[in-house]
Amino acid sequence: MGKDLKGKELGVGLSQQKNGLYCARFVDKFGKRRLKRSKKLQECRQWIADATYINEHSNIEESNDFIVDVWFDYWIGIKKKTVRPNTVRNYTERYNMNIKGVIGKKLLTDVKPIHCQKIFSDMADAEYRTSTIYQTRITLYNMLEFAKENDIIRSNPCKKSVKSNMGKPSEKKEALTVDIQKVFLAGAEEQSYENQFRFVLQTGLRTGELIGLRWEDIDFENRTLKIQRSMEYRYSVGEWRIGEPKSKSSYRTIPLTDEAIRILKAQKEKNKKIKEEIPSEWQEQVFLCRKGTPVKNSTYDTALFKICDKKGINRFSMHVLRHTFATRCIEGGMKPKTLQKIMGHSNIGITMNLYVHVTEDEKQREIDLVANTLNVL
Repeated sequence: MGKDLKGKELGVGLSQQKNGLYCARFVDKFGKRRLKRSKKLQECRQWIADATYINEHSNIEESNDFIVDVWFDYWIGIKKKTVRPNTVRNYTERYNMNIKGVIGKKLLTDVKPIHCQKIFSDMADAEYRTSTIYQTRITLYNMLEFAKENDIIRSNPCKKSVKSNMGKPSEKKEALTVDIQKVFLAGAEEQSYENQFRFVLQTGLRTGELIGLRWEDIDFENRTLKIQRSMEYRYSVGEWRIGEPKSKSSYRTIPLTDEAIRILKAQKEKNKKIKEEIPSEWQEQVFLCRKGTPVKNSTYDTALFKICDKKGINRFSMHVLRHTFATRCIEGGMKPKTLQKIMGHSNIGITMNLYVHVTEDEKQREIDLVANTLNVL
């Protein structure tokens, strides 16, 4: 029996630490020490009640006695060794936010298509976007398919008959028109992250690739940069995570324009003027804030919104700058296959279908080119 700081008995596995946090702990059937800390005693009570129940009613050796929550922990533990951290994060978020509440306490063998359908229907009722519901389906299907492949269940209950094409339509990410791009860049002048915004419009980098860029990746002599990593700030753990690019095709060499070279040189000079001492771990980073540290992902979007509001244009995210780069390249006559390599896409379909949005002006120019041919008398 544990006690709080006043000596009051809290129950088996519960105690209060000197810093005031409550602690719940036990050793599961596999000999693994399980622990949770919280400012709230009730959270620890609920956690240990749920965790010990799952521990007592789940057995990886006996498929008919295996709870979904435990199976997810087992499955995601394997995924952590085989897929990118972002994918693990996405799987975990979708499970905890949308799947767990519906089937988490059920036995795997008791999960039916109707339960899978309820997950997606509940999300649609809560006005989730179609894209998010689709991501939830991927998580659910893959988790259950792994159980099927390991003979835990006979068939995957997340069948084709389970409908997930519901919810709010996803917002279409349109590239900026030339006129809007000019308005935006005028608003970005002298702003803290002007160099970064202009650089994405010259290179098409993903935000994580921009943040992770180091001077060693830049070859000024050959006028190229290499994408070798991606970087993001994880608020959940309060630290920067440096990892591999999105896919194998994301490892690439990008040729630099004169404007891109100018921006890099301007940024190098800007970094020299940072008043605070740049921590040793960030001295090789290309794009830093005034404190000498990388700029967080969400900070870029916040800065974009402020510029948009100030200039009276619709808000857009950093990813739209990448869309805009791709569209300007196509408008300028770049071959799609070349653009695919620069963007780091695994296939040409992604390049054409997701990123290149032909503007109204471009359609008019194209139709003008064939006007005489069409004028058959």
